[in-house]
Amino acid sequence: MTRLGRLREAQRMTDEIWRWDATRVAAAVRSKEVSCREVTESILARIGSTNPALNAITVDLADHAIAAATAADAAVMAGAPTGPLHGVPITIKENIDVAGQATPNGIPALANLIAPDDSPLVANVRRAGAIVVGRTNTPELSMRPTTYNPLRGRTLNPWDPAISPGGSSGGAGASAAAGFGPLHHGNDIAGSLRYPASQCGVVTIKPTQGRIPAFNPSATAERSLLASLMSAQGTIARSVADVRLGTMVMAHGDPRDPWWVPAPFDGPPEPAPITVAVARNTFGYSMHPEISALIDQAAAQLIDAGYRVVDIEPPSIEDAYRGWWSTGLTEIKHTLGPVAASVASEEMQALFETQYAMGEILDGDGYRDGLADRTRQCRNWSVFLAEHALVLTPMMMRPAYRASYDAEPGGVEDIFRSSVYCCSINFLGLPAGYLTTGLVDGLPSGVQIVGRRYREDLVLDAMSAIEARQDRVLDRLWAQEDHHDDAHASPASR
Repeated sequence: MTRLGRLREAQRMTDEIWRWDATRVAAAVRSKEVSCREVTESILARIGSTNPALNAITVDLADHAIAAATAADAAVMAGAPTGPLHGVPITIKENIDVAGQATPNGIPALANLIAPDDSPLVANVRRAGAIVVGRTNTPELSMRPTTYNPLRGRTLNPWDPAISPGGSSGGAGASAAAGFGPLHHGNDIAGSLRYPASQCGVVTIKPTQGRIPAFNPSATAERSLLASLMSAQGTIARSVADVRLGTMVMAHGDPRDPWWVPAPFDGPPEPAPITVAVARNTFGYSMHPEISALIDQAAAQLIDAGYRVVDIEPPSIEDAYRGWWSTGLTEIKHTLGPVAASVASEEMQALFETQYAMGEILDGDGYRDGLADRTRQCRNWSVFLAEHALVLTPMMMRPAYRASYDAEPGGVEDIFRSSVYCCSINFLGLPAGYLTTGLVDGLPSGVQIVGRRYREDLVLDAMSAIEARQDRVLDRLWAQEDHHDDAHASPASR
């Protein structure tokens, strides 16, 4: 192959449809630059070639996806109204309901729990025109910072199979990094969107509780109070614009969730310059110096974008951390603990016991007082955020962790202590975005931005400002893959 031919082939490879972001796919479908079927077939081919080695997608919905894409194309040709995700491929985690499919949540005993209807989020993305191409893996009961279960097996990280893809939305994070479509659903009660985004080198936001409606029609019991207040549904993607688009679509209301809040997605303009507080307290954890440098880098990028950045500590995040590991853990033990004891594997039951020992299990009075103290903490943060609209924090203060590190002695405690700014935000119910901004020890790492309740727009704006001032880290992974493919091409094709 001539030099010009090699250049053209390289350009073709780097512009394959499976690499496109959701915003580009949606615009190309609307303009008829590509068909929904072309997009879907490109994604399915990528899944077929790469997923067997990763096990990120556990239920292949290729036939359903092709049928949906064909119907979506017919709508475009007929001039019918199209939604903001028309023709955009998406995956759904295996712990929320998709009508007619199982919702096993990583548990073999639930392998035949068939959903009678779509959960609100699935209904929202379908109405917006999204094409569901597969279901993604999750650990047992979605309660582990890595992704393995005895029903579906282990999900591997596209950067390194020895490194965890994170959890519990590890299948979604690995799918985003591997190119299995631009949008991937996940959820987060202690970091289950942000750990996979961090480990796999992509982008996410944990929305404010109540932003995205949640309900599983297959559920036989209601979620408990604090679990409802701490958990959130969300999107993992490769760009901030895609996270914004996916989150906005998912956020449409549903009467089945009484916690859903009809807050506008874009709030009133914030007077310039917007103030960002930088939280540097490590609470005794030894932060990796390169992660500290990533915080400095993000702060400088925000200053360059016109933000006012100040080093000032927000109200104690350690209070919220202790709240999660006392009030939250007490509730989990009394509600999810019996389920784990009856259907989870011995390894997962041992992890539950390890986590109980890490925290403080309260009596009834202690639990009541813990809920009351949560109100105090939320008030203190609301007052602080009224003056400082955003808080820049580390997500994890250590490099990416090994695949089974959470099951090793001291491993799960190290993961959570290194990410004290993560689960604590769930306890407070605040929105928190994560953006990969560099490599530490050759693996992805980045920063977290916390915002006011229902001001995901401000968080995403700041993330966009950082993203615009750096190269995309994930491109390094794909460049390595392209180089590997080119090196192994046949001599006749070179």
